[in-house]
Amino acid sequence: MIKGLMMTPPVVGRISIGKVVERNGMRLPEKDDEFTITTQMQSRQGWVLHPLDGILRKEELDRAQITTGVEVTELKEVPPEFAEHFEKHEQQHQPHSEGQPEDPQQSLQSTKPSLREKLSQRVKVKSTAANHSCVLDQASDNSAGKEAKPTIRAIGTKLRRIPVRLLFNDPALNLRANYTLFDRATARPVCVGDGQSCKRVTDAGIKQLTCAGPDLCELAQQGGCKPFGRFHVRIDHPGNPADSLSTFVLRTTGINTLRTLLARMHYLQAASGDLLAYLALEIRLRGKSTMQSRRTPIYYVDIGVRENLSLEAAIHQAAQTAEHARQSGYDQEGLEQAANEGYALGLFEELEAEAVEIVQEFYPPNATAANDIRSEASVVHKARRYPVVREQSHE
Repeated sequence: MIKGLMMTPPVVGRISIGKVVERNGMRLPEKDDEFTITTQMQSRQGWVLHPLDGILRKEELDRAQITTGVEVTELKEVPPEFAEHFEKHEQQHQPHSEGQPEDPQQSLQSTKPSLREKLSQRVKVKSTAANHSCVLDQASDNSAGKEAKPTIRAIGTKLRRIPVRLLFNDPALNLRANYTLFDRATARPVCVGDGQSCKRVTDAGIKQLTCAGPDLCELAQQGGCKPFGRFHVRIDHPGNPADSLSTFVLRTTGINTLRTLLARMHYLQAASGDLLAYLALEIRLRGKSTMQSRRTPIYYVDIGVRENLSLEAAIHQAAQTAEHARQSGYDQEGLEQAANEGYALGLFEELEAEAVEIVQEFYPPNATAANDIRSEASVVHKARRYPVVREQSHE
């Protein structure tokens, strides 16, 4: 093993709840209210979507239709896709004899199509339009030649839950969280600490110092130090082509996400008898609002057993899965020992190429009070000597 090169879990994709957009020549983060699953490749349009993103959105749309059904409302005018159907219906139900009087109620009932006919006609129109757009997209891809394009999101539904499994029983191995300070000029980490001790880059080299946290550290207040976490999960879906040791990484600087994920994992680990890696879980996007957020929604990530399972049933399945893994020779303890040894090899987890993207997304210049680690509310709390309560910075 190479000393100084940290060994981290293999990553095959990203899970994000925001994106980076270019405004006035600057790349700035933009919040979102849903998950986005991407590959590790980028094009001119941004990160290339992972195939699982479209698969899970389709399943979420089907689940929503089964749960809520279809809402039917009266329209002020006939939609274009129904116009031809209405004309045919009127022609079929015209009276045969001119002398016979027509019943208005009977005529209205005869010209009014059924709900099944409306829905079938709408599905036909939408499928025709989707096929036409796919043909256009394929033609544009062929004309573009070698230039790769990101997968177009054809399903307009919010992805707010993802079925996952964790790689380790130890929550600290699944979620690596530290107070992190980056140098925006070089995109390299300057100081990484856990509130007790820190590793800081100085002119004399890397030193081990006492970490006072962002509230009391002078360097942290000047440079914008804040919590930064990397959450590694395995997406548990038949459409996932990756092996059982490959992960998707969710990076965040949100204190709500970090606190919720750590608490949930510790509780689930204790309740299941150290079977966290075998539980059938899902990550969910939740929202709340506070005074510091000015009543605007704050979205953070939560984790728990899947919707169709109770905790007792999930623990029972996890025990059976763990027993089957032991019988097949799978060594979970050896895997976690190897992960601990790999994390101990290096000082910083992020490579130089990854650090540039992280600084642009999570450590933007000229951060506003809502995103800056030292917001106006924090300054007021300090002046009054109240305990500082911070909200998320990029969720």
